[in-house]
Amino acid sequence: MLRIYRQSLGIRPARIAMLWFLFCIAFSANAQQNNAYEVFAIKFAGTDQPFYEGEWADGAPKDVPVPISFMFWVLKGSNGKNVLVDAGFLPEKVKEEAFFKIAGYIRPDSALLKVGLKAGDITDIIISHPHWDHIGGLGLFPNAQVWMQRLDFQGFVGTAWQKDGNKGGLAKEDVRSVVELNLAGKLNLIDGDNKEVLPGIKVFTGSKHTYDSQYVLVNNGKENVIIASDNIWIYYSLDHLAPPSPGGTHDPKGYVDAIRRMKTLVGDPKYILPGHDSRVFERFPSAVKGVGAIK
Repeated sequence: MLRIYRQSLGIRPARIAMLWFLFCIAFSANAQQNNAYEVFAIKFAGTDQPFYEGEWADGAPKDVPVPISFMFWVLKGSNGKNVLVDAGFLPEKVKEEAFFKIAGYIRPDSALLKVGLKAGDITDIIISHPHWDHIGGLGLFPNAQVWMQRLDFQGFVGTAWQKDGNKGGLAKEDVRSVVELNLAGKLNLIDGDNKEVLPGIKVFTGSKHTYDSQYVLVNNGKENVIIASDNIWIYYSLDHLAPPSPGGTHDPKGYVDAIRRMKTLVGDPKYILPGHDSRVFERFPSAVKGVGAIK
């Protein structure tokens, strides 16, 4: 019957196959464009404490300064999604503030205004890992669904607080906040590696900066961009395939293997963004002060 219908239309099977192929290409390109995101790195705090590369990357020079910033990332989607990667922190709750000598702090919801968004506009927050400087600002964004790796959540709220648990960089108040989000139905737990959590946004694991830290892959309309967060602290680790300084990962080999993998997921390693290296704001055009447009 189908053959008779084709013949009646005068359309050959080869032509139908070609038309279908072209349609699929056009549909795929349109879907990719609809799920493209403007990507911004936003600095919300700096530090007056001098740091050196050897303090952040294993084997790096101990006499070469490295500029350190605290930042989060904004993904403004053409599909109506406004996504944060990490949520910053509130300094009054942070015991580590004195060590870092936090300077130039802007509350994350106020820093967000620099890219034309309000706190209530944020639809989703992807938490790369639950250290205080990445998760403490969750409460500032009332409408957001929060995304976190299941194993990281379990370690964060449970294992870390057991006898001999590893709770370095974790804050009890943040645990309470995340548990409340879970009770409110606003926490989404991700099971593992290479998962599309939102249209056009994937997460990957393997670095083990925490129990199961994750990094984010997103397309900016032209290039794949990886927001490594603390799965790469500074550019030295990216450039030299170096693990972080001791204590920066549960698995130094896994950390380096993850960096290698990141480089296969982007067309240019320029589009892999470390979590604390201020030089990201030198390598990308400044939209406004303290904001790097990842183009």
